[in-house]
Amino acid sequence: MYAKKVFLVALVSLLSLVSLQAESTDLNLTKLNGNWHLRVMDGMEVRKARAILDFDAEKMQLSGFDGCNRIHGALEKNSTNIMSSKLISTRMACRENIHSYVSQRLQEAVAEGFSIKEEMKYDIQGITLKSAKHELFFKRMGKD
Repeated sequence: MYAKKVFLVALVSLLSLVSLQAESTDLNLTKLNGNWHLRVMDGMEVRKARAILDFDAEKMQLSGFDGCNRIHGALEKNSTNIMSSKLISTRMACRENIHSYVSQRLQEAVAEGFSIKEEMKYDIQGITLKSAKHELFFKRMGKD
């Protein structure tokens, strides 16, 4: 029984990664340079959490604020355009539930691996980070 459950979990994870690979487009990482404000996470508007990701393609670094804590990590890109990072984070308490919600899910998405797609959503030009469990839509900061 346990072996069947482990097999099913592994199969679902593999299928999720295959679907991510099929959807990912080869995005020029230098287009990501700069600060991106998280607007929508898993269909929920989360602008109030003020989560920000800052991409530095030249150094392959990711930094920012997850809603509760400062974050930083090296970006890793595999051959299938899936990126990930092991984030280092400060350990401050979250002020409100929205901050906790965003912090946890943003860190999960970055750790589990994500594809990036440029697109127009919610009448805003931005990027979508899609992992196996989460979808995060960001707007570039400083642009209308």
